[in-house]
Amino acid sequence: MKRSRIVMLVMLLAVIPATLLLGLKLPGRSYYLLSALVALEILIPFFMAFEGRKPQPRELVTVAVMSALVTIARVAVPLPSFKPTFAVIMLSGIAFGPETGFIVGALGALGSDFFYGQGPFTPWQMMAYGMAGVLAGIGFAPGRLPRKNWVMGVFCFICTVLFIGPLLDTSTVTIIATTFTWENMLPIYASGLPVNLTQGACSFLTMLLFGNAILEKLERVRTQYGMMETDDDGL
Repeated sequence: MKRSRIVMLVMLLAVIPATLLLGLKLPGRSYYLLSALVALEILIPFFMAFEGRKPQPRELVTVAVMSALVTIARVAVPLPSFKPTFAVIMLSGIAFGPETGFIVGALGALGSDFFYGQGPFTPWQMMAYGMAGVLAGIGFAPGRLPRKNWVMGVFCFICTVLFIGPLLDTSTVTIIATTFTWENMLPIYASGLPVNLTQGACSFLTMLLFGNAILEKLERVRTQYGMMETDDDGL
């Protein structure tokens, strides 16, 4: 397993959750500091993925463009909870690898919250959106799931409903629940389920209709310029 992949998993499963838990104990608008810390923690495995070589400007520009597309997908689509955000993030992870999907999702969440407003939910969104890119990058690595529209759509729907959505609901639990009991938490998760299903349906439709068309263009960019190679030694 590549060192960048190991560091990414450590950040995602241990360091970032610890940072978010720390934020629960900090007063005031500590979420600005937490967002900055999470962004730095996400950058580490991304730059390690270059394996000692200096990242080329076009690689960083591609990441910036994909992050901007995530922001646009969330902000510009006027339908509540029916946005192709996770589909764009997952396509980034599939095309460029989980490290890139990680940072595209996280920066896209941070960027879109400049329009919606920063809050204690922002660091949680950064982790959840980043996880969408990681899951897709791992699931569709060479030799794993077939990159067919319907397969990517089903994968995106399942991840949204079972993983990403509940993780975002957990941020709501930490914000409004006075005590962490099932009596307090279950209504929050139940109220979030319709939103997660709607978001998952949009992600499924986006992948079904446009998945391979977008993926082919992203892979053409990666192949033409030798960018962010996704050679995988297993995970």
